Amino acid sequence: MYAISRVTERISQIQNRLQAGASDQGASFSNTLQTELSTGLTKPGSRSETGLLGGSSFLGAWSTVDALSARTSGGVLGGPPTPGLSVGTAAAIVRAPGDYGPLRPPGALVGYGNGNIPREALAPIGIANHRLWGPAAASFRSMVVAARREGVEIGVTDSYRSLQGQEAVAAKKGLYAEGGLAATPGTSNHGWGVALDLDLDPQAQQWMRSNGARYGFVEDVPREPWHWTFRPAGS
Repeated sequence: MYAISRVTERISQIQNRLQAGASDQGASFSNTLQTELSTGLTKPGSRSETGLLGGSSFLGAWSTVDALSARTSGGVLGGPPTPGLSVGTAAAIVRAPGDYGPLRPPGALVGYGNGNIPREALAPIGIANHRLWGPAAASFRSMVVAARREGVEIGVTDSYRSLQGQEAVAAKKGLYAEGGLAATPGTSNHGWGVALDLDLDPQAQQWMRSNGARYGFVEDVPREPWHWTFRPAGS
C-alpha cells in the first residue's frame, strides 16, 4: 500500500503543478514518478509476480503518467512539446546498424527473463494485439501519430516475442550467426519487449530513418531494415 500511495502522491503533485502552470517543475515530478514506476516500484519478485503495484494497477498508473507527461514534456529533443510523448523518453543516438553493442534490458522486466515476460507487464502499442515494455509502447504510439500527420503509415508484423516464439523463428529462418535472420533464442531484443518488426513502404522506411531516433527507435541490426529497437540514450 505504501508503493501505491507514493504513486498517488506523485500524480497529485504533477496535477497541482499543472494547475499552477509550472510545467518545468511538473516535468521534473513526472520524470521522478516514471523512474520509480520503471524500477523500484515494479521489480518482479517483490510481493507478487507483477511487482508492488500489480499488473493492472501498474498499467493504469503508467497511463496516468503518459497523459500528464504529454502536457509537461518539452519533447525528447527539447523545444516545443511533442504531443503524446512521455517525459523521460530520451532521443536515441544514431549509429550504423551493428554498432550499438549489447542491449541493457529494462530494469522493471529483467527479473522475468528474456521471453518470459507476462502479458500484464507489457503495454499495448495501439496496433492489433502487439505489446511492448511500457515506455517503448508509449513512445511508439506517439511516433505513429506523428507519422500519420505527415501521411506516413507504420505497420507492425511482430513485437514482444516469447521464448517459444523465438525458438520457432530460429527454426524457420536460421540463426543470425549462421547467416540466417534469427537471434539465438533467449537473447532476442524482442524477448525484452523493446523491439519491433515493422511493415514499411519506401516512404515509411525513409521517415523512420529520419525521425525514429527522436522517439528512441533505431535500426540496429544489419540486414534487417524492418527491425527497430527502442534504445533511448543511456540504454
